[in-house]
Amino acid sequence: MTVVEDVRLALRATPLLAEFNAAGVLAAADVHVAERIGRLAGEGDERVLLALALAVRAVRSGSVCVRLGELDALAVPEGEDAVPAGPLPWPEQRAWEAAVQASPAVAVGVDGPADRPARWVDGRLYLDRYWRDELLVRREVDARLRAPVGGVDERRLAGAVHRLFPEARDDRQRLAAATAVLGRLTVLTGGPGTGKTTTVARVLAVLQDVAGPGLRIALAAPTGKAAARLQEAVREVVTGFDDAADQERVGSPEATTVHRLLGWRPGSSTRFRHDASHHLPHDVVVVDETSMVSLPLMARLLEALRPDARLLLVGDPDQLASVEAGAVLGDLVHRPAVADGLLDAVGAFEPAGLAEPERQQLRNGVVRLTTVHRQEEDSQILPLAAAIRDGDADRALAVLRAGGRSVQFVEGVGDRLTEEEIRPVRDDAEEAGVDLVVAAREGDASRALRALEAHRLMLAHRRGPAGVAHWAALVEQWVTEAAGPERAPTSDPGRTPTSGPGRTAGPGRAGASPWYPGRPLLVTANDRETGLYNGDTGVVVADGEGGVVVVFGDPRDPMRVRPHRLPPVETVHAMTVHRGQGGQFGKVSLILPPATSPLLTRELLYTAVTRARVSVRVVGTEEAVRAAVARPVRRASGLREPLA
Repeated sequence: MTVVEDVRLALRATPLLAEFNAAGVLAAADVHVAERIGRLAGEGDERVLLALALAVRAVRSGSVCVRLGELDALAVPEGEDAVPAGPLPWPEQRAWEAAVQASPAVAVGVDGPADRPARWVDGRLYLDRYWRDELLVRREVDARLRAPVGGVDERRLAGAVHRLFPEARDDRQRLAAATAVLGRLTVLTGGPGTGKTTTVARVLAVLQDVAGPGLRIALAAPTGKAAARLQEAVREVVTGFDDAADQERVGSPEATTVHRLLGWRPGSSTRFRHDASHHLPHDVVVVDETSMVSLPLMARLLEALRPDARLLLVGDPDQLASVEAGAVLGDLVHRPAVADGLLDAVGAFEPAGLAEPERQQLRNGVVRLTTVHRQEEDSQILPLAAAIRDGDADRALAVLRAGGRSVQFVEGVGDRLTEEEIRPVRDDAEEAGVDLVVAAREGDASRALRALEAHRLMLAHRRGPAGVAHWAALVEQWVTEAAGPERAPTSDPGRTPTSGPGRTAGPGRAGASPWYPGRPLLVTANDRETGLYNGDTGVVVADGEGGVVVVFGDPRDPMRVRPHRLPPVETVHAMTVHRGQGGQFGKVSLILPPATSPLLTRELLYTAVTRARVSVRVVGTEEAVRAAVARPVRRASGLREPLA
C-alpha cells in the first residue's frame, strides 16, 4: 500500500493542501477540518489553512500544538509504512506566521478573543480547545504549588515519616511523604522497581496520621487494569505494616479509573459529573500511571478537585505518553520552577547531596525515586532500560547481546527468521497459552488469569509482517496445535455470535461459538454498566454448568461477566506496546519493525522492556534498536514553558 492510498486523498482540496495530503503529511480529515474552519471564519489564505491542518494533525499525533518553524518534524509522513516526503512547498516562515496571526480564525495571545477556533501563543498554534485545557492545567498546578499546606505538626510528621520509612535508603521516600503532607501537589516518579506503589501506600498512612484521621482518599488510574494493579499492590503493602494502627488508618482502599472517579455524564465523552462547579469530595486523590493521562483528562481532573485537596501523581515520565493529546507527566517533571514555598517547607527532609536539577524539580513537587527494590540482582532488564532511557545505543546493544536468562536478543527481521530462530518465542507463547487453555477448560479462573499474564507478545505495528494481526494469528495457531481440541465444544446459549474483529471461532473449530474456553480477550471500549474499560484483558473460561463466563481482574478475586454483556472485545494473542502500557507480564517478547518505521521510538522500546518482570526478548535488527534509542518522541506543548 502506498502512502497516498494509506492516508486517502481529500477530494476538492485546495492545491497547497492537496500536495501535502498526497505526500502523506496531512490526512484527508486534517484537510477537511481546516477547510471547514476556513469557510466558517471567512479565511481563504492557503497558508493559514495549511497551518490549521497541521494543528489538527498535531492533536491526532499526540501533540497539543504546532510550531511552524519545525519543518523536520512537520514533514514526517504518518502511518506504519510511511516513507519520508520529498521537497514540499513550505511557505516562508515569517510571512506564514504573520498570515496566521492576522487570520480571523485565530486569536492571538492569552487574552485574545474567546470565540475563535484557533489560538496563537508564544510562537505556537493551538486548536482553541486544547489551548484552554493547557492553560487550565498550568493555572491549577501553579496555584497548588504556590499554596503549601500550613499548620502541620512537624514533630508528628517527622515521627510518622521515620516510622513508615525507617531504612537509610528510604531518604527519597521520606521526602515524598513530607512533600505529600506539606504540599497540595506531589509528582512521584521513578523507573521500574523503584517502589512507587509501595511508597504510595506508606504515604497514605503518613497522611492519615498527620493530616487525618478520616481523610477521604481516592485511588485511580487511566485504565481498569492499572487501577486493579494499584489497588492490589496498595492493599498488599498495607497488610504488611508493622504497626496495626497504620493498617487501621489506611484500611482497604479501592481503586477505580479516572473516568469513573469523575463520573460519567450521559451523552458526553468529554464532560463529567464532577467538575468546577461540583467538586470531588475527596481530601486526597492518587493517580497511578500518570504518563497515560491525556491533557484534556488532566484538565477535567484538576478542575474537579477541591482547592484544598491534595493530589499525588505517580508514574514514569520515560514511558510512552497518552495515545491522546499531551504528555502531561513529562511536562510537569521538566517545567521551570514555579515557587519556593514547598522547597522551604520540606527542607528538613531533603536528602544529602540532592543534585541541583532535582532541587529545582522539588520546587514543583517532583520527587524521583532512584533505588531499585524489585527484580533479582542478576537481572539485566533494568540495566537495559536505563541504557535505552539514557539514549545509549551501544550500551543497550551490549546488554542485549550479553545474553542470560533475563534478556535475550534475536537478531533478524521478524518475518524472515528461521523456525529455529523463532523457536524461543514460540516456546514461551505455547507454554503460557496451553496453561491458559487447560485452566480455562477446567473452569479455573484464577489459574487462567495468571497464565494470561505469564507471557505477552508485543509489537509496534498493527499491520504487516511486523504487526499484531500477523503475529497474533501465528500464536493462535501455535497454541491451538499444542493444546489440542476440546473434548466437548462449549457455547453460550445466551448469545448469538456476531461477526467482526476478534469474534471468530478458534482454529479448527469452524461453526463453533467464538466464546471458547481459553480465548484471551482485550476490551476495546469503556463500558460503565460492567465496569470494564478500554485496555482491560480477560479470558473465557468454562462455568461448570455447560456454558462459559469471561473473567477479568485480580486472579484472587476475579470479576465474572457473561459474554452477552461484554463491550466490544478482540482476541489478544498479541498486542501493541501502547496497549500493554500499565500492565506487567512475567515474560515479554518484542518484535521490532524495520529501522525506518516512524513508530520506532525510545519510549516505545523502554515501555516494552519495562513491562517484563522476569525476562524480555527483543526480536529485530541492530539498526532497529539503534533507531529506536536515537529517536525520542517529540510532542509539542507549551506546558513546560513559561508564558511570555
